[in-house]
Amino acid sequence: MTEISKTIQKWHASFKKGTDFDSWGQLVEAIDEYQILARQLQKEVQSSNSSDISEDQKKTLGKIATCLELRSAALQSTHSQDEFKLEDLKKLEPIIKNILTYKKDFPFDVQPVPLRKILAPGEEENLELEEEDDGGAGAGSPDSFPIRVPGTLLPRLPSEPGMTLLTIKIEKIGLKDAGQCIDPYVTVSIKDLNGIDLNPVQDTPVASRKEDTYIHFNVEVEIQKHLEKLPKGAAIFFEFKHYKPKKRFTSTKCFAFMEMDEIKSGPIVIELYKKPTDFKRKKLHLLTKKPLYLHLHQTLHKD
Repeated sequence: MTEISKTIQKWHASFKKGTDFDSWGQLVEAIDEYQILARQLQKEVQSSNSSDISEDQKKTLGKIATCLELRSAALQSTHSQDEFKLEDLKKLEPIIKNILTYKKDFPFDVQPVPLRKILAPGEEENLELEEEDDGGAGAGSPDSFPIRVPGTLLPRLPSEPGMTLLTIKIEKIGLKDAGQCIDPYVTVSIKDLNGIDLNPVQDTPVASRKEDTYIHFNVEVEIQKHLEKLPKGAAIFFEFKHYKPKKRFTSTKCFAFMEMDEIKSGPIVIELYKKPTDFKRKKLHLLTKKPLYLHLHQTLHKD
């Protein structure tokens, strides 16, 4: 079996896994699977060294990625109007399975997810030497920016007797150039001491407003594991990201993290560190000496 055939087989298996979770009502698992597959398809679309997939086939893969994102958003939405349904998504199974031979029109009027360069951790550092000269928000008209898919926040887990769930409200972040950040959002993840994910990664929607040196989010993130099940040494990471129109990719500007002994009900303010994000917490460098922080509010839920 060729390499591309193996890849397509993996995509199809992931698609089937996601729709199975979806039909069984396991929405958190379905969303996670859909988002992983959407990212894999986007990487293939943006890859320049894939001679096995034609440009038209890449466009089709990009449209499938959009549909996966739309279904993920629908599962997180409280509004049923105009949402992308499971039966619609299932129509794409033969397309992804037979992408190399599929010739018909795409069944839905969607556009591929906007092309934004996907970078490996640390890779973006080399692309940002001229970051201070970007021109910030004046670097292009807002109309020309690609539209971001809504955030990928997940619902709260069901409660379990004697177990504790954590809701973190991301209130605001302080940055000296807050007003220049385009499409700012925060990626929330939980990592063990080796930097391995312990939870589905979640993105907030784009910030609600900017004011002076603050970007306001006011969004609640439900941590997808009972606190008692998190291993010793785990930490919750917050990566602040924004879009750079000149380079056409989304960049991590800084990050913050919270260790297990900092989890307690009420407000907390945590320091910001320079990128690249150091999930192992070995080489940390503060972003600035100025008193600028990430402002959070924690709520513990215990049965």
